[in-house]
Amino acid sequence: MSQSKKKEHIFGIYQRLFSLYGPQGWWPLIKHDGENPTKKGSIRGYHPGNYDLPENENQIFEIILGAILTQNTAWTSAEQAILNLDALNAIDPQKILSMDEVILKKSIRCAGFLNQKASYIKEISKFFLSLEGDIPNRKEILQVKGVGNETADSILLYAYKQPEFVVDAYTKRIFHYLGLIESNAKYGDVKELFESNLPFDISIFQEYHALIVEHAKRHYQKKPYGVNDNLKSIILK
Repeated sequence: MSQSKKKEHIFGIYQRLFSLYGPQGWWPLIKHDGENPTKKGSIRGYHPGNYDLPENENQIFEIILGAILTQNTAWTSAEQAILNLDALNAIDPQKILSMDEVILKKSIRCAGFLNQKASYIKEISKFFLSLEGDIPNRKEILQVKGVGNETADSILLYAYKQPEFVVDAYTKRIFHYLGLIESNAKYGDVKELFESNLPFDISIFQEYHALIVEHAKRHYQKKPYGVNDNLKSIILK
């Protein structure tokens, strides 16, 4: 496939997904009044069409916490953990670091892997404070315990509005089905596929990732993946 054709397909899939589901309003913030009626379960804090968020340090830190807490679990579970921390007035790195370990673990138990995530949250809190308001680069954030590629890119894209495309299991599942990547494609290669074939636009990066998740939850939860998925017609034109 030529580079121009690949670019056409990658952006065409985005346009098709956007026409199906509309703006997704990621990353959700628990104290924001927006919602997204396409979501199942939690609808708290989504802000479709508003790309100005986060607007302050507290919201940035909340997104960072969410990116850690949602690892290997559903967003609804991560959201409940954030709500538990908020009830303790602990959406704050200093308060996380001074919090009793038992109380912290009890607060985030609903998100699973409580021992690991309690440790990760402490480490990311230290890192956040060390930045003193600066924007981290990808290399720096990947050095924080508990932060891998997907979490790093989620933090950079949604918390700091940096042009880093987020690749998750759904992305690999869909685009392997569409024949655009190999089943064993490396994270960096998939990331490069999107970043080199999309307009340099933070809102598109945010929406594309969120739209992939929405679509995958509807069509790619069970095998055979994509059996009723009409996205495939886009790349067969």
